[in-house]
Amino acid sequence: PPLFLSFLSLPLLSPSLSLLYLLISLPTRRSAVNVSSSRGFGTVASPKCAASNPDQLKSAREDLKQLLNSQFCHPILVRLGWHDAGTYNKNIEEWPQRGGANGSLRFEVELKHAANAGLVNALSLIQPIKDKYSDVTFADLFQLFRLQTISIIWALLMPPFSLIDAGPPSPADHLREVFYRMGLNDKEIVALSGAHTLGRSRPERSGWGKPETKYTKDGPGTPGGQSWTVQWLKFDNSYFKDIKAKRDEDLLVLPTDAVLFEDPSFKVYAEKYAEDQETFFKDYAEAHAKLSNLGAKFDPPEGIVLDDTPVQAVPEKFVAAKYSTGKRELSDSMKQKIRAEYESFGGGPDKPLPTNYFLNIIIIIGVLAILTSLLGNY
Repeated sequence: PPLFLSFLSLPLLSPSLSLLYLLISLPTRRSAVNVSSSRGFGTVASPKCAASNPDQLKSAREDLKQLLNSQFCHPILVRLGWHDAGTYNKNIEEWPQRGGANGSLRFEVELKHAANAGLVNALSLIQPIKDKYSDVTFADLFQLFRLQTISIIWALLMPPFSLIDAGPPSPADHLREVFYRMGLNDKEIVALSGAHTLGRSRPERSGWGKPETKYTKDGPGTPGGQSWTVQWLKFDNSYFKDIKAKRDEDLLVLPTDAVLFEDPSFKVYAEKYAEDQETFFKDYAEAHAKLSNLGAKFDPPEGIVLDDTPVQAVPEKFVAAKYSTGKRELSDSMKQKIRAEYESFGGGPDKPLPTNYFLNIIIIIGVLAILTSLLGNY
């Protein structure tokens, strides 16, 4: 079973994060195969299917949109998908023994695990949709709901994890034990932890947090719990800023949160994300996409695509300072010269040059750097 404990909250729309949406989007979701068992969820026996019917999967997504709009259950469905995928073990090759996104979280033996407290409520929400679309696997439903939630509000990316179980020698060791097992590294651990910028922890579910704070006593959804950030319905990098500042006792800081600024390896990324929100968005999106398909088995092997619209890559902006020698920073006048030369060849902030022009500009940069170095010696 997964070793994550998490929280339940109500998300709202945030400003568009185009790169985040680019990297984590519905077109990449494929049809996953269920783990079979003689037991279904609850007392309702749902017909088993080897792989999802594409037409039914598309219809299920439309029903999900209505469910989200009426029940405001975005976070718990995101948590459901994460916990189903979070059992993955990179050291085991056999399916389904390796765990991962295989729909096994619907079984009682996993639902009873302390880390999955409250997820029976998520299954109750989706069971009517599963009953209606019998040719859709639970494995696909769990991940479809998570991805659809993200696509609807773009910036809601709240993987539930990092609340520790009793017994590990240290919070850092515990995080690495859990995430290294899935093939994730320190950068991905810290980036995924940043999702705690959303939501709340409820002591009756996880054993962590206050019953209520000034930030959670009012507002949409069920009040109560303790949040990691003041604006706990907004996805940004405030999680890292608030942990670093340590200035508000009404904000939750778990041992696995605090260690991000204590462990030397974690701290490199935590400091970076506190200062650079765009880097956090990019690294989080990549880690989120990586985790979502761990351990999944697809039928057909290439999967199915729900949306036909191709996702366009975002062109990289030109930054003159990237071409510094590394020994010393280029002067402002040198940067202006480089930019002028770049634009004279037809380039711009949002318009990369063709390959031959790019080689020319590299040569020009080298010549200018040599001249600057020579002149600096006089």
